[in-house]
Amino acid sequence: MPMLRLALALLLLCLAAPAARAQQFQWLTPPTERSPAPSQPRPHAAAPAQPAAPAPPPLQDQAAPYDHDLERLSEILGALHFLRGVCNANDGQKWRDEAQALIEAEAPAGARHDQMVASFNRGYRGFQQSYRTCTPAANLVIRRYLKEGAKIARDITARYAN
Repeated sequence: MPMLRLALALLLLCLAAPAARAQQFQWLTPPTERSPAPSQPRPHAAAPAQPAAPAPPPLQDQAAPYDHDLERLSEILGALHFLRGVCNANDGQKWRDEAQALIEAEAPAGARHDQMVASFNRGYRGFQQSYRTCTPAANLVIRRYLKEGAKIARDITARYAN
């Protein structure tokens, strides 16, 4: 369990991208706040227009090579959130908070965000339908998921973090 937290913390620290700064363009600025037009003469013939390159998708929507692993990790965190609660581990919102931190660091909005949230919910609901009380099988799943989640976090960090 401490290894999973350490690996997740490393993953979050290494993969968190700085927020992009918004640019303010003159056509979005009210006319009273615009800078005065330049006093240089304009050319008579306009240069031929070049087709604009399509804008790249927002950073959070660009697929990463480790997205499948992140979705699996989100699913594991959802399952742990449910199972640890059923087994009276007194973790509270720990696993949900870990998933939330991971999702916010990696994909704060967009399609990737939605996929990671769906994976968390799938993990939670999958076990919610099967387990009403803590059983030896539930404890086995918890142990295996802790181990698998730690491995995924270690592998992603080792492979993709600089």
